[in-house]
Amino acid sequence: MPHFAPVRVRGGRRTLHRLVAHRRRALAAGLAVTAAALVAAGPHPGAGGQDTRRARGHPVADPVDERHGTRLVAAPVRIADAGTVRLLRPGDRVDVVATGEGGAGDASVVARGVRVTRVPEPDADPAAGGALVVVSVPRATAHRLVGAGTTERLAVTLC
Repeated sequence: MPHFAPVRVRGGRRTLHRLVAHRRRALAAGLAVTAAALVAAGPHPGAGGQDTRRARGHPVADPVDERHGTRLVAAPVRIADAGTVRLLRPGDRVDVVATGEGGAGDASVVARGVRVTRVPEPDADPAAGGALVVVSVPRATAHRLVGAGTTERLAVTLC
C-alpha cells in the first residue's frame, strides 16, 4: 500500500472560528438591545410617578383599576390581627377581607389587589386592638372599607 499524506480540509479551523466569533457578536448585540429595552420600559425614579418601587409577591388576578381616570385616595384600615400587619411593607398588594364580629359567618372581600402605601408604627395601647395600615384605593372602595371597618373585623391576605 502506498503512503498517503493525511487528508486535510482547507479552511476548516478558520470557518469554525469565524462562526463562533459571529455567534458571540450576535449574542452580545441581542443582550445589549434587551438591556436597552428593559431600561427604557422600567420605572424612572424622580419622574413624578406615585410609587416606583415594585410590589412583592405574585401579580393579582383582578387588581384595583388604576387608570388615569380613577382617582385614588389613601384609606386607613384597622386590621384585627396586628401580627399580620407586621408582615406588610409599602408597595405590597393585598386583599382586604371582612368577617362577621367574632369571626362567625362568611368572609367577603371588600377590596381586591389594593396597594399598601404606609404601615404606621403599632399603637402602644394594646386595648386599641389590631393595627393600622394605609392602602391606596378608589374613593368608592374607601367608603366600603370604612363601612366594613365599623361593623366587621378586617383581615388582609398578601397577593
